[in-house]
Amino acid sequence: MLKTINLSKRVETTEGMLTILDSITLEIEAQESVAVTGASGSGKSTLLGLMAGLDEASEGSIFLDGNEITAMDEEQRAAVRAQTVGFVFQSFQLLPGLTALENVMLPAELKNSPDAKAQAMKFLEEVGLKHRVQHYPSQLSGGEQQRVAIARAFASKPRILFADEPTGNLDSKTGEQIIDLIFKLNQEQGSTLILVTHDQRLAGRCNRVIQISDGALVSEIKEVPETI
Repeated sequence: MLKTINLSKRVETTEGMLTILDSITLEIEAQESVAVTGASGSGKSTLLGLMAGLDEASEGSIFLDGNEITAMDEEQRAAVRAQTVGFVFQSFQLLPGLTALENVMLPAELKNSPDAKAQAMKFLEEVGLKHRVQHYPSQLSGGEQQRVAIARAFASKPRILFADEPTGNLDSKTGEQIIDLIFKLNQEQGSTLILVTHDQRLAGRCNRVIQISDGALVSEIKEVPETI
């Protein structure tokens, strides 16, 4: 489903070249759930962005659902993302001028899906927001906004879902509900799940934990118990 080979990311700074990721090689199977952990600044969110085709690597290769996205331009990567990928971000990334329903409909509409509204309503009901479909993001709590973001991600029926600190802006009770929701919908759809998190409860729900430190892969734990 996803493979990286000697993946590196470097950026030029006033103090010289900064290495954010250094020669990351890993493979993630279809329907696997993987947590990427590490301290702030370790490079885990950069890794997620590269694997999702949102950023360009300095070196190495990325194969996403059989497509070598490191050999593509931005337009080609965007086409792969539209057909394959769903996202859930810590900051929700909802469009403020659209209602909850319109935000969830948007990815399907961009694909010219004839049932975009019906699918959006279905997933808003799944996340418990059937009564909030006409509300704008500013009228929703943080937990409700994240539920809308989750509905939007799953409504596009992604083969692979990327989540960047999906509980980071939520209190612990709401975060627990969001964790349950992500894994419930992911199991129902059978998609691959890759998430960046500091939350050990969330990491413990995954099949595997990958730890990044100073831009390097330092450990992998498979079949992680929920008590991690």
